[in-house]
Amino acid sequence: MQTKPTPANLETLPFWNMAPADLLGRLQSTPQGLTQSVAQKRLVGGTGMDHSPPLWKMLLLLLSQFKSPIILILIFAALLSLFLKDTLDAVIILGIVLVSGLLGFWQERGAADAVQKLLAVVQVKATCERDGKPVEIQTEAVVPGDIVLLHAGDIVPADCLVLESKDLFVNEAALTGETFPAEKSVAILPPETPLARRTNCLFLGTNVASGTARAVAVHTGRATEFGKVSQTLTHKPPETEFERGIRQFGYLLMEVTLLLVLGIFAANVYFHRPVLESLLFSLALAVGLTPQLLPAIISINLAHGAKRMAEQKVIVKRLAAIENFGSMDVLCTDKTGTLTEGTVRFHEAVNIGGEESAKALLFAFLNAHFQSGYANPIDTAIVGFRPLDISAYTKLDEEPYDFVRKRLSVLVSSGGKNFIVTKGALSNVLEVCGTAETSTGEIVPLDPQRAQIQKQYEEGSSQGYRTLGIAYRDLAAQAKIGKGDEAQMTFLGFLTLGDPLQPGIVGSLQSLRDLGISLKLITGDNALVAATISQQAGLTNPQIVTGGDLRTMSQEALTQRAPQVDVFAEVEPNQKERIILALKRAGHVVGYMGDGINDASALHAADVGISVANAVDVAKEAADIVLLEKDLQVLAAGVREGRVTFANTMKYVFMATSANFGNMFSMAGASLFLSFLPLLPKQILFSNLMTDFPEMTIATDSVDPESVTRPRRWDIKFIRRFMIVFGLANSACDYLTFGVLLLLMHASTSQFRTGWFVENVVTASLIVLVIRTRKRFYQSRPSTPLLLATLAIVAFTLLLPYTPLALLFGFVPLPLVFLPVLAGVMIFYVIVAETAKTIFYRGMSQ
Repeated sequence: MQTKPTPANLETLPFWNMAPADLLGRLQSTPQGLTQSVAQKRLVGGTGMDHSPPLWKMLLLLLSQFKSPIILILIFAALLSLFLKDTLDAVIILGIVLVSGLLGFWQERGAADAVQKLLAVVQVKATCERDGKPVEIQTEAVVPGDIVLLHAGDIVPADCLVLESKDLFVNEAALTGETFPAEKSVAILPPETPLARRTNCLFLGTNVASGTARAVAVHTGRATEFGKVSQTLTHKPPETEFERGIRQFGYLLMEVTLLLVLGIFAANVYFHRPVLESLLFSLALAVGLTPQLLPAIISINLAHGAKRMAEQKVIVKRLAAIENFGSMDVLCTDKTGTLTEGTVRFHEAVNIGGEESAKALLFAFLNAHFQSGYANPIDTAIVGFRPLDISAYTKLDEEPYDFVRKRLSVLVSSGGKNFIVTKGALSNVLEVCGTAETSTGEIVPLDPQRAQIQKQYEEGSSQGYRTLGIAYRDLAAQAKIGKGDEAQMTFLGFLTLGDPLQPGIVGSLQSLRDLGISLKLITGDNALVAATISQQAGLTNPQIVTGGDLRTMSQEALTQRAPQVDVFAEVEPNQKERIILALKRAGHVVGYMGDGINDASALHAADVGISVANAVDVAKEAADIVLLEKDLQVLAAGVREGRVTFANTMKYVFMATSANFGNMFSMAGASLFLSFLPLLPKQILFSNLMTDFPEMTIATDSVDPESVTRPRRWDIKFIRRFMIVFGLANSACDYLTFGVLLLLMHASTSQFRTGWFVENVVTASLIVLVIRTRKRFYQSRPSTPLLLATLAIVAFTLLLPYTPLALLFGFVPLPLVFLPVLAGVMIFYVIVAETAKTIFYRGMSQ
């Protein structure tokens, strides 16, 4: 019996060598697509890139909490203690490590789940025919046999065979490395045809530059060409400044930790203390110096920031981009939807004499109504301007718009006559015209009319109107057209369109300036339109550079010039990336906001790619940040939230490095002059765990207004200075505590450890309230969760020596006289920290 063909049988077949009807048969599909029930059955099991079950992912996330070499060595040493019969201490140490890991796992998992819910808002979708009707589905839900409908700007959701196409060009640079879009059409190619020459195939991850197509999905997920590559090459996005800062911070901690551990271990061995106990003490110190919860705190902060930004209608696709978003000091964008409302309004159709023309309006309406390629607001505005009866006209064919020709043509039939109507950028329409029609209907040579045409064009542009050209040509009985038919046309007139300025745009621009962000317009409009609009928006005497200027400017000259320019006009799509790279070379953190097909490369080149929810798929896919509204006030609100997120992350870094460094420096010194270890390893780890609890609420903390008024970046030198200054202040108070315990109270070993543990945890917790702000601590109110968590840890620590838990950790009840002494040390510490903070920041501002 012959096996019934299934989609799986096609995995090794060269489908580009098959006739569409044969391939549809093999896929058990039809020209009308699959039914919803069949598609659902094929989807079971998953077609995406990542087939890892959720449980396995969670297990990997849990194990990642214990991947630090210091943690692994500590676990090994604890197990060695267990082997040597020191059971209780080993179990406590392992328990503390486990609790820390579980806290990190719980927080990171919650953060990841929250971000996934936000990303669902801006997912890229594909249009497929299901049950004979076009439906939008998630790209991951496309299955073999689906009929996919594609237009300019769409991302191809699977490896497909073209069934129908019209002037289809696809960007395949991500897969083939080819710079220019590849033309695609229906064909049957030899089996040995290489990937780059399969002109009848579309590949997952590529995007449609122009034209339309119907195609059948053949391979999805890992079976695609892109999927095969991704299994051997892991594509890692470029490292952001935030990620680079964390990495450098890690190196700093590693250097300090290594020096301390080796020095302390060597000193303790030199004083003939037990080797295993000395090793555990040294490793516990290392853990104390290392902010164990830093990955979890960063994840919590970024996820919390992403949720707050979502409330401001800003969706974060890549969490690490939040810091770049906050540190952005230059924003490049088109004027449409940023300075203007983004709703194109048709103004008028006029002839070459500047008089209103019913014929020019009718032909513009026919062109806009019958085009079926790239949906755009210009055609929508023309069709919606005035209802016209076009029942006597029939569409025969069209030549879609593309970014090279900058024209759109339709072939129309009426009364037995066929004619082509072309509209587009004025200069591009004029270059295919040989004659012009006057206001009286007379056809005259074009060249003598060029001066009049230019005058009309400049008048419209100086009023801020975008001006297009409209032309036509009789084609007798011709039923099909191509690009070659756009020749020897008759210029009919002008179409002028406006886009009103947004209400309050002057205030929006001032909001960006207040945040330290300069706005640079990059537009394809001519210099006159760009200058008029920018002046109306409040940009006085804008510096303007045109695309023509850019072509004659060297990279070095552009790097010097770009920061001073306000408007880049008449810019070609491939020049946008060059402008952004020049600004980056000049030392700026550059954001680029784009929503069009030709914005993808600029979005990739920018430090922060920003798109909008209604952008074309390729722009949304390339962006790091997606705005639910294309509004500068929305963007400014998102920037503020990004800076709040970064400021809260840095609070934890400052607290962890300064307090931990001070405590570890104190312990290291104390272990040299004391005849006993100042704290047992389990007590050090417990202290570290206790002080980390309040910091888990740092994401909710309020931020001083001055912390968000200008862009801020990672500064390792600043962190190192902060660590040294505040760490030494911390140590000074620790040594004061040592003196009180040993010289005034004559504390026993257990009392010393208990007293210092209490002082250490209480001061480390409360000092967060001091260093979280550059102001006096009483002038900046912390968030309620942070304040309550801090007070709860302080209360728990003060009561701990008097509870049954004390014996478990080696603590003893303290004499009540110690409590007022502790209060005195705390007051002294606050005074020292406030004084150090004032001097430190005053020195930084000079």
